[in-house]
Amino acid sequence: MPATSSITLQASREDQRIAGFAALAIVIHLAESVLPTPLPGFKPGLANIITLYVLLTYGWRMAAWVSLLRVLGGSLLLGTFLSPTFMLSLSGALASLSILAISIHIPGRPFGPVGHSCLAALAHMGGQFFTAYYLFMPHPALLSLLPILLSAAFLSGIVGGIITHKVMKRMQQRTST
Repeated sequence: MPATSSITLQASREDQRIAGFAALAIVIHLAESVLPTPLPGFKPGLANIITLYVLLTYGWRMAAWVSLLRVLGGSLLLGTFLSPTFMLSLSGALASLSILAISIHIPGRPFGPVGHSCLAALAHMGGQFFTAYYLFMPHPALLSLLPILLSAAFLSGIVGGIITHKVMKRMQQRTST
């Protein structure tokens, strides 16, 4: 009888945090998918609150893992993996992660949660928009939606940043008591 071997992987505390935050972001992402949208292709981006919290608490690397796992896990659970919806979600996540990688390293830390959230929301919408334009619908009329979508993203960023700020204050109060 052949010997069986087992591989044991040890999850670090960071791995466990990433998994927990990614799971929470995926749950929020799934809940958002059933909400009616006021604009085509627009969602409030509440799952990005988790990414922003992780960014400001644990750093960019962990936030990138959480964001990308949310996109991958959410698309697998919703059945949209490798579909246009997945491509749009991934392009938005990559664009927002890129701008956050820059903004988090600006000397003097000029952005708080609201500033980072607005930058990320605008980059997310920009990434999605240009992916939609160049891959799926390269029609000039689509450009007329860009100001509306960017305005909605900016407002969403403000709301997400305020919520993130409140969550961070609440978590700081919990750890100080």
